[in-house]
Amino acid sequence: MMSNLDQNQLQSIAKELAKNVKTQEDLSNLSAMLVKMTVEAALGAEMEEHLGYAKHQNSDSDNSRNGYSSKTLKGDHGEVDIAIPRDRHSEFNPAIVKKGETRLTSMDDQILSLYAKGMTTRDIVATFKELYGADVSPTLVSKVTEAVMEKVILWCSRPLDEIYPLLYLDGIVIKVRQDKQIVRKTMYVALGVNTDGHKECLGLWLSETESSKFWLRVLNDLEGRDVKDILVASVDGLTGFPEAINTVYPQADVQLCIVHMVRNSLRYVGYKERKQVANDLKL
Repeated sequence: MMSNLDQNQLQSIAKELAKNVKTQEDLSNLSAMLVKMTVEAALGAEMEEHLGYAKHQNSDSDNSRNGYSSKTLKGDHGEVDIAIPRDRHSEFNPAIVKKGETRLTSMDDQILSLYAKGMTTRDIVATFKELYGADVSPTLVSKVTEAVMEKVILWCSRPLDEIYPLLYLDGIVIKVRQDKQIVRKTMYVALGVNTDGHKECLGLWLSETESSKFWLRVLNDLEGRDVKDILVASVDGLTGFPEAINTVYPQADVQLCIVHMVRNSLRYVGYKERKQVANDLKL
């Protein structure tokens, strides 16, 4: 990360925030931190493109990095303090956060749009032009997206705790852009509760549909990231799901998620009585 915080520190901050997401305010804090990481990664890539050489590389140029200046960004994510790299000639003019600008509008949607375009150079150049009114080179676009993707890959492959007393596993059907079409895919979500009692998103995986076979792949991925045991796994009623869990974690207890149990039961209840029956079932 090109900022006054090194990469490990930023990853540690983001991980701790993710562990403690319990309220909407916590979620907003996590979103703000992700915005900070993404914007600073993009700024670092822009500075590298501006100078023509990477950080810590030798260069014959008479211009070089000259520390950072601070700026507070305002937007849907709230206020976020970022560190903007400077050069000795004061010629660096970033595209993603222009000089004098302090507001990012719908930054989360803009980042998602960047990826939803399919990651081709032409599409992303068009996106930057649309979102920021900036003419950027294909080389700069590649460096910016690679810098952001590097953080995503590191997060997806980060080591996890050895034991999770409770693990929630569920699939969410979402709409994504693929080959210039909107298609439905299943986002696999693994939400763990660690030994300190804090929730932590262990990972997200995307597939065409939800299946026990793909869940087996997810569980193998968790095992490969140092998760040695799960005490209780809470899941829906997908056929073959318990068998997939016990293949990787044979001692784990598998229980049907209470939310799914209540939801399934309410199918047999009249609309007017559903609220009262749901309250009784939760007890």
